[in-house]
Amino acid sequence: MTLIAENRRARFDYHIEERFEAGIVLEGWEVKAIRAGQVQLTDGYVVIRDGELSLIGLRINALRTASTHVKPEADRTKKLLMHKAEIRRLIGKVEQRGFTLVPLNLHYKNGRVKVDVALAKGKAQHDKRETEKKRDWERERGRLMRHKVSSPKG
Repeated sequence: MTLIAENRRARFDYHIEERFEAGIVLEGWEVKAIRAGQVQLTDGYVVIRDGELSLIGLRINALRTASTHVKPEADRTKKLLMHKAEIRRLIGKVEQRGFTLVPLNLHYKNGRVKVDVALAKGKAQHDKRETEKKRDWERERGRLMRHKVSSPKG
């Protein structure tokens, strides 16, 4: 699995309950732009319309060398591909228990672009602060350990 883009904000803003892998319907110019690294996932979210999953907010910037007869639209809504049973299960959880569907990352799998979608619940403000404290402590602990290892013993 080769990572293309990651939504780091999702782990900060949400409690991740379950992860699902979905295919994504792309146009040719979008695949080329993704291979060139012209993709941004931070503002993306998944909605359910007519029993189908759609990814909104995935920004794919067109390459300058794109074909002249194609009209590239960077913020086009993309359809996600999953089994019907999985989609029904997701619909039930989103409607009943107040979950949200959030894209976590884009990656290649067997030459195709896939997206990891998470079933998540929003974090409260105090949870976000706690996450930030944990992250800062881990960073500081790593710094202290490096300093301890690199200092000469006397």
